[in-house]
Amino acid sequence: MSGLTNPPEAASGRLPPGGAPPAARQSRIRGGPGKDAYPSPGRRAWQRFRRNKLGFYSLVVFSVMVVLSLFAEVLSNDKPLVVRYEGQFYFPIVRDYAETTFGGDFHTPTDYLDPFIRDKLGQGGNWALYPPNRFGPRTLNYFASQPNPTSPSGENMFGTDDRGRDLLAQLIYGFRVSVLFGLALTVIGVLVGVLTGAIQGYFGGKTDLAFQRFIEIWGSMPELYLLIIFSAVFAPSVALLLILLSLFGWMGLSDYVRAEFLRNRQMDYVRAAKALGVGNRRIMWRHILPNSMTPVVTFLPFRMSAAILALTSLDFLGLGVPPGTPSLGELLSQGKANLDAWWISLSTFAVLVITLLLLTFMGDALRDALDPRKAEK
Repeated sequence: MSGLTNPPEAASGRLPPGGAPPAARQSRIRGGPGKDAYPSPGRRAWQRFRRNKLGFYSLVVFSVMVVLSLFAEVLSNDKPLVVRYEGQFYFPIVRDYAETTFGGDFHTPTDYLDPFIRDKLGQGGNWALYPPNRFGPRTLNYFASQPNPTSPSGENMFGTDDRGRDLLAQLIYGFRVSVLFGLALTVIGVLVGVLTGAIQGYFGGKTDLAFQRFIEIWGSMPELYLLIIFSAVFAPSVALLLILLSLFGWMGLSDYVRAEFLRNRQMDYVRAAKALGVGNRRIMWRHILPNSMTPVVTFLPFRMSAAILALTSLDFLGLGVPPGTPSLGELLSQGKANLDAWWISLSTFAVLVITLLLLTFMGDALRDALDPRKAEK
């Protein structure tokens, strides 16, 4: 029987008497089980996340919005991307050029909304490539035909605010400021929260008791009053606001990480590592932390939405970013002061609600994907 392996080969341990094992025969026929047959826990979580269509498409839409906002200078700017004037190429988006460069009379930076400059750039073989929206976040259109705030028109798609600034540019740049601020605040809160929660949960005892009493005292401090005091003492800045909010933004996550470490430190693999002489730091970061990341990852979208909402609220009260910085909260404040200019409040409210809804849907999908009680369908 030619299909069978010789007994000496089977006796040597290389192959069983029946020839190749079933798994090997299956591998030759169908390519074996492969990696997809036994996906890792992270891959299974990603598959469960993708099955949640609302959460997955929310992630796609939010990612597209963030990427577009990162290229805000290319999408909305009062300077051309490229200018060809008298046979030479200029890049105003990269550097400033004096008005005399394009046939003007002054050595000041060129105002590309000036009809005279526009005519110069359109004569002969001259041309200029403008962004889709020809207004920046601080651009004041001195040549507008209506008083400010102006309603949506062909020139200003979303209208202007009470200072004459284009509302679409304000929304694009304000969204970028809010997202980057929320991301920075989330990263700082996660780092501090994971560190303090891990120390409390792993060591326990007096260490945990001391940290808990400190958190109770620190959490009882009036955060809003501190913001008002520091805003009166120091010049408003994004960095100052980030530092002040980071001082209080880590306590919520710290409690979740503490609970996970308190539970996981009683597991057999931790006791085995201690018996083998593994150090505390290695046990904490190599063994316990990877098994305690579920609440951390689930916490991220909700923490980011809370950070964006906090920045918007402080800007609405005038305690946020410096004056002149694009801000969703400032636009809401302008909408309250100009109730007849409905386009200011409506567009800003729509951007804010869509952003928070996308983050909430992503958080719900992440929570379901990382829930160990969710069975594979």
